[in-house]
Amino acid sequence: MNGNAPRVFTLVGRALRAMPDSTRPHLSVDLGHHSARLSPEECRSTLYGPRRDESLWRTIWRQAAAEARQDIRNGTDPHRLLVVWLAIPGMNRSLYRILHLLPVDRTDLEAEAVLGVLTALDSASPDTSDTGGHLIRTAVNRMWNYAGRTRKEIPVVDVARFARTRNTVLPPQEHQLRPGAWELHVSPPPHPTGLFATIRFTESRRRLEGERLGALAHSAGLSELVFRARRHEEEELIGTLALHPAGERR
Repeated sequence: MNGNAPRVFTLVGRALRAMPDSTRPHLSVDLGHHSARLSPEECRSTLYGPRRDESLWRTIWRQAAAEARQDIRNGTDPHRLLVVWLAIPGMNRSLYRILHLLPVDRTDLEAEAVLGVLTALDSASPDTSDTGGHLIRTAVNRMWNYAGRTRKEIPVVDVARFARTRNTVLPPQEHQLRPGAWELHVSPPPHPTGLFATIRFTESRRRLEGERLGALAHSAGLSELVFRARRHEEEELIGTLALHPAGERR
């Protein structure tokens, strides 16, 4: 990865600031005796300023979440992007702590945080008393979980060489049957144009969640960076392979 490439959080901010005034999200917040229309910058300043008002914190987050859920119904994304941007300062402390303690890629970690915010936003109850705290805690927990999984991964030094070795197929006449060897058979048999099989795909909740993140990433120009979460262990069975001792009659 290029160390000079913009990070996910940075790109979220750029995408929000680049929106034209006609589509840039603002929040109309009820302040009791009057209402105020706040820009994204004013919302963030109010949430994280030196004199934090708990009542305003809850009001702004509740309104931001309500507008974001309305975006889903309208098929748009500006307020969902706003919610992610508003959550970033609340996640930064944990982000830096994880990066200090664990060898994890920052771009992947920020992508997990964005996915965590959107997941929590979609599942949060409109009556949640602390919407902002719920979104931030969910995203932070997701970052820690991702960092913990990454620690268990085994690094491959030369990925290109590994891929070439894995994909190399010897001609039939070059196969040597050694004592105790195994042969792999796939059903149905190979097709002249390559492996030919019927594969069935189903839509899971996690796949739909990924599609929502992908839509936001695309509209924000984050497609290459945000959608990097890996789910190898959660994929569904799509076929059957059989192993037989080499040379055995079938």
